Amino acid sequence: MDLMTAKFQRLGIDNAPGQEDRQSHTELELRGEPLPGPAVNFSHGDVDAHQPIPGSLETFIEGYKKGSCVAYTEYRGGDDIRKEVAAKLAAFTGAPIDPEKELILTPGTQGALFLALGCLVGRGDKVAIVEPDYFDNRKLVEFFEGELVPVKLDYLSQDKNAGVNLAALEESFKQGVKLFLYSNPNNPTGVIFSEEETREIARLAKKYNVILLVDQLYSRQIFDNHPYTHLRALPERPENMLTIMGPSKTESLSGFRLGTAFGTSWIIDRMEKLQAIVTLRAPGYSQYVFKRWFSEPEGWLKDRIAAHQAIRDDLIALVRSHEGCSVRKTEGGSYIFPTLPPMDVSISDFAKIVRRLTGVIITPGTEFGPQFTHSFRVNFSQDPKNTHSAIDRVLQVMERYRSK
Repeated sequence: MDLMTAKFQRLGIDNAPGQEDRQSHTELELRGEPLPGPAVNFSHGDVDAHQPIPGSLETFIEGYKKGSCVAYTEYRGGDDIRKEVAAKLAAFTGAPIDPEKELILTPGTQGALFLALGCLVGRGDKVAIVEPDYFDNRKLVEFFEGELVPVKLDYLSQDKNAGVNLAALEESFKQGVKLFLYSNPNNPTGVIFSEEETREIARLAKKYNVILLVDQLYSRQIFDNHPYTHLRALPERPENMLTIMGPSKTESLSGFRLGTAFGTSWIIDRMEKLQAIVTLRAPGYSQYVFKRWFSEPEGWLKDRIAAHQAIRDDLIALVRSHEGCSVRKTEGGSYIFPTLPPMDVSISDFAKIVRRLTGVIITPGTEFGPQFTHSFRVNFSQDPKNTHSAIDRVLQVMERYRSK
């Protein structure tokens, strides 16, 4: 097999959101009859159940009516929109942002992640990642031929910290890591890095001259008034760092493909050059929808968080009611990451069996690290009327396949 073929084979997408129909339908032993109930896709959020920010469509149409001046912006985004977004993000994160030099608008946060790694990672560059963490972090580092250096997140044994192994992180920095990439809140566990952990990450990066890339996609959806520390607002922050945020998840604007990256100017410059030959810009008319971000009707965000917190609490209790199952309560975002007792099938086959018997789609834990062979991820941003029933059916299947 040639190197290019191998490179693309590692970009498996069968378990990615929207791709579930591509899963292999290998013959599997089905224990028991199908469990009736509504089909639920837990691989991504339901924008029908949790609709986009009010006025988003009208704002999009307003941008459309403005025509060419909106359709063909600068590669890093329209000047007026960048100024508005920079002001909002600066107020939220607690540190100023130069809209001309330190911000780029991208086709979703996935686009921002691709651009960032594309301009920071080359062949042989060591990149530290957290395990578990967002599955495409690993895939993109490998695609750009970087060398992965996993750092354990001991999330189940902690309650006040996320559980990142800071000693192992420092050791990786000593061994020549160029970039440390992580999500906060963490995807898939929903844990939040404490102020102490965040300060130490910043201090170590500064000491060893490591670039930091933090994905804060869910940093507006925080539960139980949990404290959140913005890395970029710390005095210890390193000179070279980048933050990624966007309105696709909490605000249900994923269909507009909007993201942002903000940080060190030379990184933004590189990202703009790469964007110019990949997608040209974030969708022009969609950029106008940024005007709704952080400008939601009064009480809208509070109500959205409360609705998701209620779903979270219900699912956490349900998972914990089954012997041998464990899950840490989500502190931010829309995910739970249950750990199951030993079963007679692999977690990948379990996910396929669950779909065939229940119509419910879950994401195998091995997508987030090869060692998570007894875990699965659920995006609980769903219709609450169906969510409990769907997870109950998943756990009933688990009981059928539990090792005796």
